[in-house]
Amino acid sequence: RREPLALINIKKKNEETGEEELASRLDHCKAKATRHIFLIRHSQYNLDGRADKDRTLTPLGREQAELTGHRLASLGLKFDQIIHSSMTRATETTEIISKHLPGVKKISTDLLREGAPIEPDPPVSHWKPEAVQYYEDGARIEAAFRNFIHRADAKQEEDSYEIFVCHANVIRYIVCRALQFPPEGWLRLSLNNGSITHLVIRPNGRVALRTLGDTGFMPPDKITRT
Repeated sequence: RREPLALINIKKKNEETGEEELASRLDHCKAKATRHIFLIRHSQYNLDGRADKDRTLTPLGREQAELTGHRLASLGLKFDQIIHSSMTRATETTEIISKHLPGVKKISTDLLREGAPIEPDPPVSHWKPEAVQYYEDGARIEAAFRNFIHRADAKQEEDSYEIFVCHANVIRYIVCRALQFPPEGWLRLSLNNGSITHLVIRPNGRVALRTLGDTGFMPPDKITRT
C-alpha cells in the first residue's frame, strides 16, 4: 500500500478538484529517494549451545564480523542505522560491526529472529521442522519483510543506507519476496557467515539485487556456512 494511488482517497475526487488536483496529490505521495538495504548474515557461532544465550560467536566468527565491519566501512557510505535480530549471535555480530561504523544507531528487534519462513520446495530430508513452526515463524518473518522492505517514504528526501544483521533463513526469504520470486524456493539459496546481500529499492518500487551472500572480502580460510 505504498503505490501513490493507494495513498489518496479517490472518492474525494470530484468535478471541482479535476485531473490537475489529482495529479498534484499523486505527486505529493510519490517517493523521491532510493533505499539501499544491506542484509548481513551473523558470523559463525557455537552450535553446541542449548539455549540462545549459549550460542555465542566462535573466535573465527568474531574474526568474520571484524572483516564484515571493515568491508562495510570501506564502502564510504553514510549508514543511517543498524537493525539486528535480538538473538545472541546476531547481537554479537552487530556489536563488532558497529565498532567500524561509529555513530550509527543500533536497533534490536524480535521480528528478525531465525525461524522457518515457509515450507521449502523441493523439501529437504535433513531439515524438517514441526508444521506449527511455519505458522508461527512464517507470520513473523513475513511481518519483518513487510515492515522493513519497501520503497522510501514520500517524506524521505535523500537516499538511505541501512544495515540489517540477521539470519540465513530470514535473508533468503526476504530476497525471494523482494524480487517477487516464489518464496518456497528460499532454501535453494546459500549464504556464508558474515556475508553481505545488497538490495536496492527505487522510488517506483522496483527492486534490484546487487550482491547475494558476498564474502569476497574474506580470505578463503575464513569462509564458513555453519
